[in-house]
Amino acid sequence: MATLRTQYVVNRPIYSEDSFAEDFEKVSRKHKTILGHLKDYVTWDSKRAKNLALRLLPIIGWLRTYRLREWLPGDVVSGISTGLVSIMQGLAFSLLAELPPIYGLYTAFFPMLTYFFFGTSRHISVGSFPVLSLMVGAVVLRLVPNEGDPANISAFQGLNKTEQRVLVAYSVTFLMGIFQLAMGIFQVGFIVVYLSDTLVSGFTTAAAVHILVSQLKFVLGIDVKGMTGVFSIIRTLEKIFTGITGTNICDLVMSIVIMVVVFLVKIVNDKYIAKLKVPIPIEAIMTVIACGVSYGFDFQNKFGVQVVGRMVSGYEPPSAPSVEVFQESALEAFPIAIVGFAVGFSVAKVYAIKHDYTIDGNQELIAFGISNMFGASFRSFAASTALSRTAVQESSGGKTQVAGLISAMMAMIVTVALGFLLQPLPTSVLGALVIVNLKGMLMQFREIPYLWRKDKPDCVVWVGTCLASILLGLDLGLAVGLGVELLTVVFRTQFPRCSILANIPGTDLYKDRKDYLHMYEPKGVKIFRIPSPIFFANIDFFREKLVEAVGFNPLRILRKRNKALRKIQKSQQKQKEVNTEMLQMPTDNKEIPFQVDWNELPANIIVPRVDIHSLILDFSAVSFLDISALKGLKMALKEFIRIDVNVYIVSCDVYIQEKLHSCMFFDNEIKTSMFFPTLHDALLDMLEKTRNDRGRSQVKITTVLTDLLQGSNKMNVKLLPLKVLNRSHD
Repeated sequence: MATLRTQYVVNRPIYSEDSFAEDFEKVSRKHKTILGHLKDYVTWDSKRAKNLALRLLPIIGWLRTYRLREWLPGDVVSGISTGLVSIMQGLAFSLLAELPPIYGLYTAFFPMLTYFFFGTSRHISVGSFPVLSLMVGAVVLRLVPNEGDPANISAFQGLNKTEQRVLVAYSVTFLMGIFQLAMGIFQVGFIVVYLSDTLVSGFTTAAAVHILVSQLKFVLGIDVKGMTGVFSIIRTLEKIFTGITGTNICDLVMSIVIMVVVFLVKIVNDKYIAKLKVPIPIEAIMTVIACGVSYGFDFQNKFGVQVVGRMVSGYEPPSAPSVEVFQESALEAFPIAIVGFAVGFSVAKVYAIKHDYTIDGNQELIAFGISNMFGASFRSFAASTALSRTAVQESSGGKTQVAGLISAMMAMIVTVALGFLLQPLPTSVLGALVIVNLKGMLMQFREIPYLWRKDKPDCVVWVGTCLASILLGLDLGLAVGLGVELLTVVFRTQFPRCSILANIPGTDLYKDRKDYLHMYEPKGVKIFRIPSPIFFANIDFFREKLVEAVGFNPLRILRKRNKALRKIQKSQQKQKEVNTEMLQMPTDNKEIPFQVDWNELPANIIVPRVDIHSLILDFSAVSFLDISALKGLKMALKEFIRIDVNVYIVSCDVYIQEKLHSCMFFDNEIKTSMFFPTLHDALLDMLEKTRNDRGRSQVKITTVLTDLLQGSNKMNVKLLPLKVLNRSHD
């Protein structure tokens, strides 16, 4: 049974762009100049100052509407739960940064204090993130290697190796914060759009592989020096397999037990998330148990287990970063800043959409920049957010960053009062916690088959980014991933899927003629669509596809016709039957006082047949034209016009039309009358002109030329006055 659908009927004239402009007055709009924008930017009033304050301090907005009785209990519970996770992750991720665990607690505390005031997200948990920790650790190892002398930096004088590494870590973090703050001030938050979800997924998966390999030495309890640079992961695996015979069985068994238990409890948390008011803090529970067992059985002395050791109680005074480290690490600090912001912003966006509030990308850059600079002043390392930690904060009832502030207070309590309890904690436990938290990132490998089936260029981006990041290192891998991603964009725009359209009978809809049955395509008409901008890189491709669509090369046709006319001219000179001055041959045939009926030529003159009389170009998907493309397009249109093919351009963007006018695109051949607002308007106008041309073609002057080209051969050529064109339409 056919579905009854709502019908609509539109009764209006056929419009070209010219006739539409005659019937409808266009609003004249003045675009601001750069000077005008600058003037608005530096002009201040009380309203703008208020808006700026609200934008720079988002806490003012949400704190005024804070529902104390309704939201505070959830924020408190969420803050405690998130704090436990944040403490454990801070301790574990500090190993990735090649720093003592206490600095992970600093990262769980200081950055959150400033994000509370400047951040626009109400749900993300700011603190350590494994990928950033690993990237910072790579810089630390490069400047302060395990073997050999450190880099020649004057600030290293008088410091031991641990202090040198701490100096490098917080200096890199401070520089990272400067980059983020600068990008936020200059409103370049849009830069994150160049990091697609596919690229970020491939990059974080590669980072997870690096993290997994870096933690194997702790899980196995063997001594493997950290390495950086190209193919460092292969060299690290080689050393791990070489020293695997020295595995500490106690470390290995303890790590396996902890990973299995944490993994199973996380499954329970995910499965019963609706029933559990608060997720089970299994990481904290297992850490406490491991500390107790390690202390009770003296794992350090009896089994040679490496433990966290002395924990500094309290906080150190703020210190300035090293400018020399800035100079040495600028190339690494910038991608760290980009990745930190991209991860934080993408997670924040997910929860902003879920809870129906807006976040500001530029303000997030400012917030992360200030947070990292403030934290680095107190020796914390790079901070962003982690999806798992943020999920705990949101699912356990957190409504605002009050929960984040409470989680920071938890880290402060442990640092100031309870840090000594963590001294017997085996580092293998921290390594096991890091590995088990990589599940989400490692499971992203499952995206490869899906991407291959749905979008092969995206799959190439994912695989290219992942492989490059694994083999070349995270910084170079990110650069390679961006290069591959931009190449896919160039590929999509430089080689778009052009199509020939046809009409769906009984409608004003036009679709690819390959996609539907029983479509109507008027004889002698081609409708060509290019679904991309036209610019210097794809104008030649556009012209090639256009020639392929119509089935002939207009320039070749024009040359063949010129050659035929020269033959006619030569024969007439011999017979002296026609004034040779009227047949002087220019580069094209627009100057001669007649046109030839090219469909009726003698056998000894061969000119390829042109089976179309009209070409319609659908520009609905063309968003811009550059100067190079404009010149190429003009040449292509003139080639068709000079072989008597009517050209129509439809659905052209108004700004492109303005550019065509400003660039002197139009002349006595290419006219504004060929532009139409819709494809249907153009087709109806073309059909109307075809009927009129057929009527006028009966009134024509025919001159029959009789000539002997070779011996007794005769040539019969119909010559038509230019003012009375014979279109010979079917």
